[in-house]
Amino acid sequence: MKMILAILKNDDEQATIAELNKKHYFVTKLSSTGGFLKQGNTSLLIGVDDNKVDEVCGILKKMSGMRNEVQCLSSYAGTDSMYPGVSTPYPIDVQEGGVTIFVLPVEQCYKI
Repeated sequence: MKMILAILKNDDEQATIAELNKKHYFVTKLSSTGGFLKQGNTSLLIGVDDNKVDEVCGILKKMSGMRNEVQCLSSYAGTDSMYPGVSTPYPIDVQEGGVTIFVLPVEQCYKI
């Protein structure tokens, strides 16, 4: 048996848990904070049989993995501009998401 500890962005939490539950995996959710920007994260604890580790990791990657998204930033025209005080939106590609997965051995598990 293995314990999978997955740390993912709060934005990906609901869809990831829903997908795991749909495949009959039970999840314990812990709120956590950390990382470079001290943003809110969700830590998931998932106990699985050894032969199910790859399937669960695939679900985690699909639902919470890194992806590119387009976000619009505004450039502000200063007083030297032909149109002072006007902001112009422009799209940029930003990497979003990401999940860190730890697979830990479990020597014993009791459901009491």
